[in-house]
Amino acid sequence: MNVVARAVLGGRNPRSLRGFVATLLPMASAGRAFQSPKGTRDLYPPDIAVGRHIESAWRDTAINHGFDEINGPTFEHLGLYTVKSGPGIVSELFSFRRAGGDVDYALRPEFTPTLARMYAAQAAALARPTKWFSIGPFFRAERPQRGRLREHVQLNTDIIGDDSPRADAEVVAVAVDILRRLGLTEDDVRVRIGDRTVVGGVLKSCGVAEAKLPEALELLDKRDRLPAEELSRRCEELSLDLGAFDAEAEAEAASDALGSAGASSALGERRRGLAECLDEIGIGGWCDFNLGIVRGLAYYTSTVFEIHEAKGRERAIAGGGRYDNLVELFGGPPTPAVGIAMGDVVLELVLKERQLLTSDVVCQPRPDAFVISAGKKDAQTRFRPLIASLRRDGLHVRHSYRTTHSVGKLLGEAARARARYAVILGDELARGLVVVKDLDEGRQREVPIGELAAALGRRT
Repeated sequence: MNVVARAVLGGRNPRSLRGFVATLLPMASAGRAFQSPKGTRDLYPPDIAVGRHIESAWRDTAINHGFDEINGPTFEHLGLYTVKSGPGIVSELFSFRRAGGDVDYALRPEFTPTLARMYAAQAAALARPTKWFSIGPFFRAERPQRGRLREHVQLNTDIIGDDSPRADAEVVAVAVDILRRLGLTEDDVRVRIGDRTVVGGVLKSCGVAEAKLPEALELLDKRDRLPAEELSRRCEELSLDLGAFDAEAEAEAASDALGSAGASSALGERRRGLAECLDEIGIGGWCDFNLGIVRGLAYYTSTVFEIHEAKGRERAIAGGGRYDNLVELFGGPPTPAVGIAMGDVVLELVLKERQLLTSDVVCQPRPDAFVISAGKKDAQTRFRPLIASLRRDGLHVRHSYRTTHSVGKLLGEAARARARYAVILGDELARGLVVVKDLDEGRQREVPIGELAAALGRRT
């Protein structure tokens, strides 16, 4: 018995090929039904059309804002994620080791570490600032919830090498313009901007030890999603009085100066600079400063932002912030950086709720032509060669797989396929002509076969 057979049978070892086949038969006849893994999606043609609509808005907007597209591997060395976050993050990742290998890998849960690694590898040759975006799948080994799956598609836009508030405003502007392009307004979504440095100072004034600040920041990020008992227990472990924190944070946020001297004054100046940049590019009305926004990832250094549905019914549509130490951590020079990521899952929920993914907005590709044979002998002979020729000319051409030669039924099928034209092969072929019917306007005309491709050229 060969290795393949043993693998299929889970180690069982029939003594002959006949025994192998006999063992497989009950397994096949059992008719086991498989489902997609929990937290993933089966995407049918209408779902793909929605994804294409969203990704088109992502890509076109990022390019219009001057970002260049990059991408990296869908799995990385596990150490890329543990170097900053520690071994505890492994439980949140899909990690694996190749059979017979001695290196651990993980499916990427986010793109920022990959981007920092890529920038560090070529930092000396790259412009400052560098503006990159990427679109691709990401994976999380977490319990699936509404708006958070184990596999999703995500846009990342980043500016590396610029520490000014202008760069922060620019990545926020990309996200806002995407949402505006998809039909959302500032009444539908809000950009909430916080600062981890300021929040860290408030936490320390409330009694949280310096060593426990990362844990406290992570807790604040999750506070709305934790059961009350767990939240209370973890606050007690950190010596954190949430009531006192909220009161001081509110007072801090209301202060124009964020303090009168030293670091606080610099932070206030940065916040005012960011507000001015946001107003200058016309998106200040979309944004609110909110010290409750801290983001859970430890590599964020100061300014952070999240975009939420205005009524708070969903998880964050997008999130990001400034990560000024990450490139250096991965072997590059000291390099400031800021970025924002937007996933497709929550975004799609919000767009559907606002009825912005209707069929008149999201369309599957329209065929340029639907070729119909009227059943004549010459038409049958010319049918498939003509379709092949049109496709070689770059046209999207479909035809029926039904046996009927009823032109009326076939025209109905062409209309359901949303074809622009029906090409009818009938008696006219004897004169070197076909009938072309415009399915949008209902008009039809005879066209010489040699001019058919030009006649079917896509309309603007």
